[in-house]
Amino acid sequence: MKKILISGLIAGITLFILSYGGLFLAVQFFPSLFIEYNNPLFNSDGSRDILFYLHAFVISMALSWFWDRFKILFKGPAILRGFEFGLVYAIVSLLPAMWITFSSLDITFTMILSWFLFGLMQAIVAGLIFAKTNP
Repeated sequence: MKKILISGLIAGITLFILSYGGLFLAVQFFPSLFIEYNNPLFNSDGSRDILFYLHAFVISMALSWFWDRFKILFKGPAILRGFEFGLVYAIVSLLPAMWITFSSLDITFTMILSWFLFGLMQAIVAGLIFAKTNP
């Protein structure tokens, strides 16, 4: 349990930093994508903003537990195991979630694709961290 918590915390901190650094860069390089967020669907009164900021830690802890349960299935060097872990998560979880989100909400394919790629990046980074900290 200690390895799950420690590796999850390390991944959470790393993902938090990468996510917000990446968000800053993405706004600079892809401003047209972020214009799509000027939609009533995304307006918030600010009362739940903390949930948004805690996302990196929630996903890291969940993925850390998932890694601990299934790490024996991933073979090879740590970098390959981390990438494979990220791809498995993306196919099993992200793809169906993005499919239902796109089919049920009035959002663009570009937005869904960016969320999918962001989630894939998060899972690969977390997988690389887990492969090193909890082999």
